[in-house]
Amino acid sequence: MSTRVPTRAIVMISVSLILGSLFALAGNQMSIEWQGLPAFGLCVAVAFVIQWLAFIPAYAKQTERFYDLTGSITYLSITAFILLITFEQLAERSIILAAMVIIWAARLGTFLFIRISKDGADNRFDEIKPNPLRFLAAWTIQGLWITVTASAAFVAMLSQNSHPIGWLGTIGIGLWLTGFAIEAIADHQKRIFKSTQAQTGHAFIHTGLWAYSRHPNYFGEIMLWFGVSLVALPVLSGWGYVTLISPLFVLLLLTRVSGIPLLEKSADKKYSDHELYHAYKSQTPVLVPRLTKPVLVPSVEKVKAT
Repeated sequence: MSTRVPTRAIVMISVSLILGSLFALAGNQMSIEWQGLPAFGLCVAVAFVIQWLAFIPAYAKQTERFYDLTGSITYLSITAFILLITFEQLAERSIILAAMVIIWAARLGTFLFIRISKDGADNRFDEIKPNPLRFLAAWTIQGLWITVTASAAFVAMLSQNSHPIGWLGTIGIGLWLTGFAIEAIADHQKRIFKSTQAQTGHAFIHTGLWAYSRHPNYFGEIMLWFGVSLVALPVLSGWGYVTLISPLFVLLLLTRVSGIPLLEKSADKKYSDHELYHAYKSQTPVLVPRLTKPVLVPSVEKVKAT
C-alpha cells in the first residue's frame, strides 16, 4: 500500500504535465511571441510554476487554506500579463474574454477563501496533505485545470486573428452571464444555509436553486465556460480548436472525477437514514435543473423500509 500511493501520485503528475505540454504546443500555433518565446506556452509554464511555488509553504505548514486562492490568483496574473503584452492591439473580444476570466476568478477565489477561513479546513485534503507526492499532485492538477479551462480565452486573446463579436459571441456572453449568476447565487444560498443551519434544523440544503438541482453551482460553472468558448471560437484556427475542449474538460472533471461523485458519495453516507434526503435525491436532478420545483415526498419503497 505504501508503494502504490506515491506511484499513483507520480502518474497523476506526469499525466498533468504531458497534457499541459500538449495544450501549450497546440496553443502556440496561434500565439504571438513575447521576448522571442510563444506567449501561450509561457502562460502554461507560469500556471504550473505558481502552483509548485505555493506548494512549498503549504506542505511545510500542512495547510490547504491558500489552494483555491492560489488558483484564482494564477488566472488573474496570466490574464493581466496577456492584457499587458497585447495592450497596443487590444481587441474588443480580448477585453470581453479578460473580463469574463477576471470577474469569475475574483468572485470564486474570494468566496472559497472566505469559506475555508471560516471552516478552518477542507476535508478533501485530510488524507493527502501528509504525503508530499500526493499533495504535490493536487497542486499540479490545479495547474492543468487552469491551463485547460482558460486555454480558449487565452489563445483567443493572444491570436492575431480578428473577427466581429457577432451573434455567436453574443450567445456566448449570454451563457456566461447566466452561468455566472447561477453559480454565484447557488454559492451564496449554500453559505447562508450553513450559517443558519443550527436555527433552521435542516440537515442539508434543498431550497432556492438547490431545489431544482442537487449541484446548481456546478451547472453554472459548466455553462459559463461554454460561454467563454463560444466567444473565443471565431478567432480560433488550426490547432487552436483543441482549446475548445475546455468546457468538456470542466464537465468531465465535475461530473465524473472530483466534483459531483465525491459530494454524492459523502452525502449518501451522511444522510443514509434521512428519509427526506432520499426523496430529494430521487426527485431532484443531479446537475441540469428541472423547470418546476419538486414537492419532496418520500417514495413508497422508502416508507415501507422505514
